[in-house]
Amino acid sequence: MPDFVYPIFGVLLGLIVGSFLATILIRWPKDESIMTGRSQCDSCGKHLRISDLIPVVSFVIRSGKCAFCGSKIQPDHPYIELGAGLIGGIAFYVEPGWSGLLGAGFGWLLLVLAALDAKHLWLPDKLTILLALLGLGSSFWINDPDIINRLIGGVSGFLGLFLIGWVYKIFRKKEGLGGGDPKLLGAIGCWLGWSALPLVVLGAALVGIISLITMRLRHQSITADSALPLGSFMAVTAFPLWIAQTAIGGFIL
Repeated sequence: MPDFVYPIFGVLLGLIVGSFLATILIRWPKDESIMTGRSQCDSCGKHLRISDLIPVVSFVIRSGKCAFCGSKIQPDHPYIELGAGLIGGIAFYVEPGWSGLLGAGFGWLLLVLAALDAKHLWLPDKLTILLALLGLGSSFWINDPDIINRLIGGVSGFLGLFLIGWVYKIFRKKEGLGGGDPKLLGAIGCWLGWSALPLVVLGAALVGIISLITMRLRHQSITADSALPLGSFMAVTAFPLWIAQTAIGGFIL
């Protein structure tokens, strides 16, 4: 298959995967099944037709409204679908073939974790563990970084943030980090290796600062007790680092 076809395939596959990821984002926090039952309108409960399930296109054609009740469709659907399509296209452009599919899977899991953390301050263990296992398993196809580097990254990523949160709690007598954040950094380490973790943390800090500035410009209230989605910031940083690491060929030692 010509190389130019891979990014197109990645975009199309990403749009389809994004539709499922949007379902996870909407249903899972409400303790609804994401694997069974037909797709339905979030407002009226009517079962959707095939013409209503085309990623992004259906949303545009329906002007963002349900064809049955006219209620507004949650914008999570097109946002997640477009994000997943972009991730798929970039991953297959950087690394055509199975390696690109693995990289896209990394990005797709980070996308839904980032969205869940941003909306609900929740990083489900099932998704984080899956991300870690796929990262370790992908070393059989992508040997840079190698399995030892990834294992050290998984352990050091988790322990590093866990200890920071533990010390903070001892001195401040309150939680400073969510329980899912150390697990996510460990899972990212299973993909990028231990040496990339400082860049992940630095990038997450920069994204967090930009988020705070944006909140200030919008006149949103920010206090010392305001909860911020660190997991989202790390996820947003990790996938671009995978792109750079893959494209440059292991530039992170």
